[in-house]
Amino acid sequence: MRALSVLAGALFAAGGSHAAESTVQCQQMSHAGNLYTVCETDAGASDLRLFLRDMEGNILGQFPTVDDALAGEGKALAFAMNAGMYHDDRAPVGHYVENGREEMRLITNPGPGNFGLLPNGVFCIRENRADVYETLAFEAASPACRFATQSGPMLVIDGQLHPRFLPDSTSRYVRNGVGTGSNGQRVVFAISQNAVTFHEFGSFFRDVLETPNALYFDGNVSRIWAPQIDRADGGFPLGPIVGVVTDRD
Repeated sequence: MRALSVLAGALFAAGGSHAAESTVQCQQMSHAGNLYTVCETDAGASDLRLFLRDMEGNILGQFPTVDDALAGEGKALAFAMNAGMYHDDRAPVGHYVENGREEMRLITNPGPGNFGLLPNGVFCIRENRADVYETLAFEAASPACRFATQSGPMLVIDGQLHPRFLPDSTSRYVRNGVGTGSNGQRVVFAISQNAVTFHEFGSFFRDVLETPNALYFDGNVSRIWAPQIDRADGGFPLGPIVGVVTDRD
C-alpha cells in the first residue's frame, strides 16, 4: 500500500478549512480483522515537527494547545499524534530533540516496560526527510536531527518484525506508531481503532503499509488529531507530540 490518495481526496473535501491545505492524507483501513486510522505525509513537502513545551517551558500536553500556540506564527496543526513515552511530569523517557536542542540523551541499555524491550528506536526529522532508526544504528550514524524522539519497541527493523513479538500473544491495547520509507520521504502514522497485539500492529506496518522500519509510540495512551476526518482525541495531558504544520487560513 504505497499511497493513500484515493480515499484521502474525499476526506480532504469533507475536512476543515486549513486541513484541506495540508500535505497529510488520512484514511481508515482494515487488516486481519483489525481497524486502523492511517495518515501519510511526504517529509520533503511537509512541515513536520515535534512539540513538548511552550516558550516558558510549560508542557503543551494537548493537541488544541499546540494548535493555539501555532496561531501566533500564522500556522495551524493539520495532523498530530502522541510521539513517545514520558514520565509522570510529561518529560520524555528517551532521547528527545526539539528545534536542534537536546532535552534528553539517547538511552541504549535495556530496561522495564515496552520502552526497554530492545531493540527500540528513534524517529528523526531532518531537512526534507524523516527516518526511523533502530537505537544502536542511530547512535552509530549520529544524524543531525532537527527533531528526534526515542520510543520502543521497534515494530519493524529492516523489513523484519521485532524478534520478541509473538503471534499468539494475548496482550492487547489500542496502539500507535510511525513507519518510514527507505528514501526518507514517505512517513506513515497509524493508530489502531481496536485493541491489537504487537505482532498484529507490526505486521500491519510491514505487510500493508510496507514501511521497512517502524517504531511504536505507545499503547492505551494513543491519540490522534486529524481534522480531515473530523477526529480530535482528548484526555489527560500528553508528553511529546508529533505534528504536521500548515498555513492558517
